[in-house]
Amino acid sequence: MIRRSRPVNRLAARAGALTLLLAAGACTGDLGRPRQDIVSQLLAPQAGFWAATARGEAASHFRFTDDEEQLRDRAWRFVMPGHERSVFQAETAALAHARILPAQLHLGYRAEYFQALTGGSFASQASRYARLAEDANADRILIGPFRANAMRVVAADRVRMRAAETSPDVAPSQVDPAFARVVENEGLILWVCERVGFRIESYRYALANLVVEMPSREAIRAERAIMALEAEAGPLCKMPLIGVFGGERGGAAGEGDKRPVTYKG
Repeated sequence: MIRRSRPVNRLAARAGALTLLLAAGACTGDLGRPRQDIVSQLLAPQAGFWAATARGEAASHFRFTDDEEQLRDRAWRFVMPGHERSVFQAETAALAHARILPAQLHLGYRAEYFQALTGGSFASQASRYARLAEDANADRILIGPFRANAMRVVAADRVRMRAAETSPDVAPSQVDPAFARVVENEGLILWVCERVGFRIESYRYALANLVVEMPSREAIRAERAIMALEAEAGPLCKMPLIGVFGGERGGAAGEGDKRPVTYKG
């Protein structure tokens, strides 16, 4: 028993040794993607693989395809907190995005965005409403490219699994990593869908409380931006998936589906 646990312990120790370094790398680059540096490109994926393996989750050693890399970059915007003042949540989100922490530990609370929005210095209440509308519109614009990216990844995963299950030329040692990669990809899509829903709840909470605290005609613009975001998020959370998490094939977590989204294998 002790000998079997040593590899897992070593993996956990390696992941833990890099956690402090990676915690300082929660920086956002252009188009809502993580900043491209040695931390996000090399250290974070390796530490995440070690940590996920140590937790017994599905983790694949396969190299990412171009679409899989883009999917993870585009997911960054939605798993990070909606306001830059949420520093602790940003660090937690970065570690969960890299899979150093399990995704279910990245929760947050819907009042956090409102507190960050009203905690800063703004010239007037109109500036706060404008920031809320801008954040909702930025999310809406980026959902479409993420969904298109996700559809390409899912289509490739179907081909991957068909080849792994039917081709006599595929070595048995390749089957498990292939399935693990499908689990990773689908888990990320479901997680993003969950976080988009959480963002919408946070925006609506912020809007309602702003109207109570400082009524303004600018609330109309903010509400329209949130409604447009909801309309764009609908197709994302209903897109057909392979169904490796045990749910019904044909859609992500949508209306009436409140099952938890985790990165379990």
